[in-house]
Amino acid sequence: MIARIIAVEPFDIVVFGATGDLSQRKLLPALYERDKAGQVPPGARIIGTSRRPMSDAEFRDFARKAILQHVPSAEQSGTVLDDFLARLSYVPVDVAASKGWDGLGEALGDDAGRIRIFYLATSPDLFGEICDQLGAHGLVTERARVVVEKPIGKDLDSARALNDAIGRVFPEESIYRIDHYLGKETVQNLMALRFANALFEPLWNSSHIDHVQITVAESLGVEGRAGYYDGAGALRDMVQNHILQLLCLVAMEPPTSMEAAALSDEKLKVLKALKPITDGMVNTTTVRGQYRAGASAGGAVPGYLEELGDNTSHTETFVALKAQIDNWRWANVPFYLRTGKRLAARMSEIVVTFRAIPHSVFDESAGVISQNHLVIRLQPDEGVKLWLMIKDPGPGGMRLQHVPLDMSFAKAFNVRNPDAYERLVMDVVRGNQSLFMRRDVVEQAWTWVDPIIEAWKASKEPPKPYTAGTWGPSAAIALIERDGRTWHEDED
Repeated sequence: MIARIIAVEPFDIVVFGATGDLSQRKLLPALYERDKAGQVPPGARIIGTSRRPMSDAEFRDFARKAILQHVPSAEQSGTVLDDFLARLSYVPVDVAASKGWDGLGEALGDDAGRIRIFYLATSPDLFGEICDQLGAHGLVTERARVVVEKPIGKDLDSARALNDAIGRVFPEESIYRIDHYLGKETVQNLMALRFANALFEPLWNSSHIDHVQITVAESLGVEGRAGYYDGAGALRDMVQNHILQLLCLVAMEPPTSMEAAALSDEKLKVLKALKPITDGMVNTTTVRGQYRAGASAGGAVPGYLEELGDNTSHTETFVALKAQIDNWRWANVPFYLRTGKRLAARMSEIVVTFRAIPHSVFDESAGVISQNHLVIRLQPDEGVKLWLMIKDPGPGGMRLQHVPLDMSFAKAFNVRNPDAYERLVMDVVRGNQSLFMRRDVVEQAWTWVDPIIEAWKASKEPPKPYTAGTWGPSAAIALIERDGRTWHEDED
């Protein structure tokens, strides 16, 4: 099967923080892959900028090394790479010192009809100043768009202040708040499964679904992000954005269309329906942990405090939550959310577990009848499994087995699975905001998260320790087992 490539208009993209980690690992490789696929039109330009002095040739050499390092060798092409690098130029801009803006203006030119994208791959502390300077120097045209990465604030007040700062220069329809999880193939397939098939939607409610689990697990530690991470923690870093966005896609009502406004409207309703977790509930519905020294990928690894170099930190590297959505569809259906670093495996998945059959017609010799569940795997090995009970083949009576209908996207379609950033950057060019976060959705997520953070602070209880290479503190197991359920583990 051949993936269909939809061409886009010529565009200019200015990457602030072009010499940083995100640019090297994701943005430059993503743009290269789209160019190799024939989606980037002739005349499209990529302008890198940061405060580091650098010539065009030096930036192209920097980009070449990044692509050779982060793009699989089988997908590298010398000729295509040379053509891609020819699109690149570099303009030094020191945001803090307000230097270099005139040079950026000269590089962009005065074609007001051309799509112009400003990608802010910098610290959020600079978002407001960059936008102010873009406006002050007349660089924001009618077709200009700005892309901002998380975190959008560290709480509701700071999120509002940041959104106000960006909104002073760019209208809401030109602001693209990126969440790379929403660009993953399987996340979009969740919407296809729900809204393009008659099979699931009639069962997608509290009458048929027992509970939902969302897990985003990382086997790595904080690596080089210790400074940022210690000021954030797992709840701010993962739950407020990635995991709540996944929850919204699972729980939302069918939108009137796949337009951005319709999708955001339904997400907002879900977030507003989330039952607040207040002081009196925090001990029974949340668990936070912090990893200690252990083993990962066969080798010994230090604990979080050793990596941080601070024995007093109470920042959580793991969080598990029991969330409830107070509406008609999801009444009394718990959503169990967990995420953490230095866990047993790198894995992100959504598990929808259906209710048990009301009565078994089989005798005990048939075996245990397990509940059906739909497993939507985001990473690694993106795909979908529907676990069913079937008869074990062969004579000798009725013996039942729990087996999956398994669809691996790589095997089913035999096409390369694009990185999320490839899709999202091209959606910015197209002006399609359906996979991005609207301001009120971001702020409503903070409205739910803030009381949890405040309750943790008030309790002054430190995070529960867990050994690196495990699935988190034992309290997280107790959180779900108190309800007679268990965390999902793949049965392969």
